[in-house]
Amino acid sequence: MTTITKGKLYLVPAPLDFGCDSRSPLQDVMPWQTLQVAARLSCWICENSKSTRAYLKRVDELQPLTHPLRSLQIQELPREVHKKGDHTGNFDARPLLVPATQGCDMGLVSEAGMPAIADPGSSVVRAAHDLGVQVIPLTGPMSLMLALAASGLNGQNFAFVGYLPQEASDRIQRIRELESLALRTGQTQLFIETPYRNATLLQALLKALQGTTRLALSSGLTMDRGWSRSAHVSAWRQDKSGPALDLPTVYCIGR
Repeated sequence: MTTITKGKLYLVPAPLDFGCDSRSPLQDVMPWQTLQVAARLSCWICENSKSTRAYLKRVDELQPLTHPLRSLQIQELPREVHKKGDHTGNFDARPLLVPATQGCDMGLVSEAGMPAIADPGSSVVRAAHDLGVQVIPLTGPMSLMLALAASGLNGQNFAFVGYLPQEASDRIQRIRELESLALRTGQTQLFIETPYRNATLLQALLKALQGTTRLALSSGLTMDRGWSRSAHVSAWRQDKSGPALDLPTVYCIGR
């Protein structure tokens, strides 16, 4: 009886410039080994096949793909997983991993950064473990860790809390809850927002936070226009010009 050797599941980071007008040269932000692995994979699981093909086209310009782009097998995660996340265990990702059980190495990729971190993909990783498929995370840019490192806040104890509520009163309440936790425990609180709501969120933070609380922003990480700033809220309030907030931004609050 022939035993099939199972393939591996590679967690392939993507550059952080997804959806942005300006793009950093891929070789400046992605390790060469990661590009080499991505170039040889023929089976993929992703959020969006169009953006995945665009990413792999960029890879191909530096490291030629082993298989023609049009021949790749690219499966998309369901839309409900994008919106609600897949960390609850309600989505069975095992059918997506059939190629791996048949011996094909596979790649899991998100729109930006590391898959399954502030992005869907955890159900695929869990399913791989349950099926006995080896999971191999590759190195690449991760905005949350870059922002935390640049914040000057507590990097020994921190929490990522995703997006804050969109409704104004709920958002203010959540900000004050996170501030209270950060000041009481010393745990840095990290969260994100879409670029078109960045200005609204920053104004809410400056309104709700105490002047002595430290607020750090990292925007456009790894891009030419990227910047990081960490200061007490009182100093942020005095800056009348305001920062450019048209790029993906990570927020940190702490003491």
